[in-house]
Amino acid sequence: MPFVVTENCIKCKYTDCVEVCPVDCFHEGPNFLVIDPDECIDCTLCEPECPINAIYPEDDVPAGQEGFVSLNAELSRAWPVITTRKEPLPDAKDWEGKLDKLPLLER
Repeated sequence: MPFVVTENCIKCKYTDCVEVCPVDCFHEGPNFLVIDPDECIDCTLCEPECPINAIYPEDDVPAGQEGFVSLNAELSRAWPVITTRKEPLPDAKDWEGKLDKLPLLER
């Protein structure tokens, strides 16, 4: 069961999770990260590294965010792999925990 990046990552884009991934399954967009479900080996290393709890096992994605399963798969095919930690977005702290951020996702 692959892991999924959910809504809380939008406009934050913390990359602590990227450094611990042994298979480079994270992909980076302008203001969001996704996990390639075909590359993810379910190692569980990324989940505790996310400072805003935006990563979940596919079967545990919070109610109302199930669409992020297919969104991660779709965007991982279009976005480049990210393998090194970067600074979060400048206003990441302002966006932590905000709801209904999906319309703000930049592709």
